[in-house]
Amino acid sequence: MDTNGWKPGFDAVLDGVTAGDAAGRVPGVVAMVTDREANVYEGARGVRDMGTGAAMTTDTVFAIFSTTKAIGGTAVLQCVEEGLLDLDAPAKEYAPAIGELQVLDGFDADGTPRLRPPGSDITTRQLMLHTAGFGYDFFNQNYLRMASEHGQPSVVTASHASLMTPLLFDPGTRWEYGSNIDWAGQVVEGIRGRRLSEVLAERVFAPLGITDMAFTRTDDMKARTATVHARNADGSLTPLDFALPDNPQIDMAGHGLYGTVGEYMKFIRMWLNDGMGPHGPVLRPETVAMAVQNGLQPHQKVVMLPGVIPSLSNDAEFFPGLKKGWSYSFMVNEDEAPTGRPAGAIGWAGLANLFYWIDRQNGFGGFWATQILPFGDPVSFGGYLDFETAFYDRLRTTRAA
Repeated sequence: MDTNGWKPGFDAVLDGVTAGDAAGRVPGVVAMVTDREANVYEGARGVRDMGTGAAMTTDTVFAIFSTTKAIGGTAVLQCVEEGLLDLDAPAKEYAPAIGELQVLDGFDADGTPRLRPPGSDITTRQLMLHTAGFGYDFFNQNYLRMASEHGQPSVVTASHASLMTPLLFDPGTRWEYGSNIDWAGQVVEGIRGRRLSEVLAERVFAPLGITDMAFTRTDDMKARTATVHARNADGSLTPLDFALPDNPQIDMAGHGLYGTVGEYMKFIRMWLNDGMGPHGPVLRPETVAMAVQNGLQPHQKVVMLPGVIPSLSNDAEFFPGLKKGWSYSFMVNEDEAPTGRPAGAIGWAGLANLFYWIDRQNGFGGFWATQILPFGDPVSFGGYLDFETAFYDRLRTTRAA
């Protein structure tokens, strides 16, 4: 397929979100599209840091936040393939500390948390599907209260203590987005007997040729890292002194990686190619086919994410009104999206307004990276949706020609 004529349309979207006054722009953005073989578009606009004016470039390093989840989930699926992990066995068989957690049943009049044993053991399948009972303090009022009144650490500390949160409900009873994949990473470490960083380097990054992605940045990666900016109430932008920890206590499979967009495209291509990387297989084709299917039960629904800490997240939802499921570990849109993304495609996002999609049906995927808080930033999220829409408009036009 001739994609040479696609560049102007994508460039126009990136130009649009990095032009004008601060309230209507992002500091900088990197966006790419790939087919099954290679990137068909690479673009970078704006700056890495509004304080220094350093240019955004395609080799800029981002804290990729929850776009880490699919990579951590891949390490889980490898354990299943090798017969080392039963997704429906109690997860405490592999990560014993998870068996210590109880369910939060509200608070007493004096603010003391009411805790009780869970109705059943958490399984790794539930962790992969976000039905185990975990949440995030920026999306859940009870976790926010645990943080503000009882010192529950944020997951961005990458500490063991931040994982030891009470459950919000009995395992398997509903869907709630949270720290599930961080725990799934602990399952992998229990099985492999190694840090997750080592497992990913050997079993995911090496066969994909990924070298510029890690939980701990090299000095070179630090020098290329984009600054996270805050979107203020008046729409202006302020650089923040914020970074995910290098040398973390826990390699957080749910949000802890740094990397470039180009490196993430190699991971997307693996999913477009039935698990095969340029230097060997990462997953078997049958595993990939299973992993992209909605795994939720009919009573479990993917719902809007309520922004209960306004500095970290707005209320956010992909494609409101569209039926969405969850796979291992991606969101699945069950109907065609307004952008043109077909039913059955997969994708997700990261807290600092990073977004991606993987369309195995058409053989394309894309990634949009900014570093802005709160999540669901109207300019970045809107720009991403315009970018994805521009892709499908051009795909349809090219095929019709």
